[in-house]
Amino acid sequence: MTSQAVTGARIFDGEKWHDGHALLVEDGKVAGLVPDASLAPGQAVRKAAGTVIVPGFVDLQVNGGGGVLLDGQSGVGGLETICRAHARFGTTGLLPTLITDTKEGTAATIAAGIEAARSGVPGFLGLHLEGPHLSLARKGAHDPSLIRPMTDEDLAALIEAQRHLPVLMVTLAPENVTVEQVQALTAGGVRVSLGHTDTDCRTALAYADAGASLVTHLFNAMSPLGHREPGLVGAALESGSLWTGIIADGIHVDPVAMRAVLKAKTGPARIFAVTDAMSTIGTDLTSFTLNGRTIERRDGRLTLADGTLAGADIDMISTVANLHRSVGLPLEEALRMASLYPAEAIGLDGAKGGLFAGADADFVELTDALAVAATWIGGRVVFEASSA
Repeated sequence: MTSQAVTGARIFDGEKWHDGHALLVEDGKVAGLVPDASLAPGQAVRKAAGTVIVPGFVDLQVNGGGGVLLDGQSGVGGLETICRAHARFGTTGLLPTLITDTKEGTAATIAAGIEAARSGVPGFLGLHLEGPHLSLARKGAHDPSLIRPMTDEDLAALIEAQRHLPVLMVTLAPENVTVEQVQALTAGGVRVSLGHTDTDCRTALAYADAGASLVTHLFNAMSPLGHREPGLVGAALESGSLWTGIIADGIHVDPVAMRAVLKAKTGPARIFAVTDAMSTIGTDLTSFTLNGRTIERRDGRLTLADGTLAGADIDMISTVANLHRSVGLPLEEALRMASLYPAEAIGLDGAKGGLFAGADADFVELTDALAVAATWIGGRVVFEASSA
């Protein structure tokens, strides 16, 4: 058994702050929080590089990072690169996300994900397949030629993939997927998210009743909140069972709108932060290619030639800072939106999103300025700013 105590920083366990305490780590798990004065003689001690220790961030929508955009050619190496790139910014668990692709590309990505899970790639929680069963009317930057209805073959392949992945999340639209297919997916353990859809509110709520439990990037690529037809936005706020991702870069959603929906959301399901990050994260890339189309990176935006937003150019610690400084959330709530709530959304609460005894030792050391000083995954330092 390996044991280590991390000291010298305020600790936020996901619920409250602890001063003058050490975080005990044993065999990749949190063993508990104890007063510094009660540490056993001879206990291995590491002084924190940062001034604050918080639960590691969990990101359920990550299209790429480190110069890699997830596709059928990425392989396990590409998944490792994406996870490593986001660890620099405090993300200790993520769902690499495949944007609408061919059947062959999707199958290859699933195979790579299964191998990544088997080999224990640090930070890899599973896969998020965003498409191809979306609405053409709300396609966003997705290739319209690849969007199609879900077939029985697709359904069987997804349920089979879930058997071999820790988590499989699928974004789909009622326009191209039936209620019965959603029921079968959720019965098979697949996490169904509604997104890229022009559905009405009543239909969205019916799909939530059928087992859909998430909504993909609130406001973006979906039917809006209207006073006569509330759309998917209205359903997300009305339903207590729909966990709802939001891109908090200040570009995809204005801070005024974020404040409004955070007040309006019905629980127990909550709104959580996603980055929707692309391959640019952790690089100086000024452009990249998506399905044969050039995406330009400029002034914090990623866009097609016609100005359509194509993912986001933000990392999770910047997201936390935006939620705290621009939206005005207490730091504790901003941290929960980036850690506890997404973990709860995919059933990983207890293991991720908090620093309680028995949880995975995934945490981040931050400076007072909210910069990442060090990132830990499974009780090991995977990034340290001082040696980067």
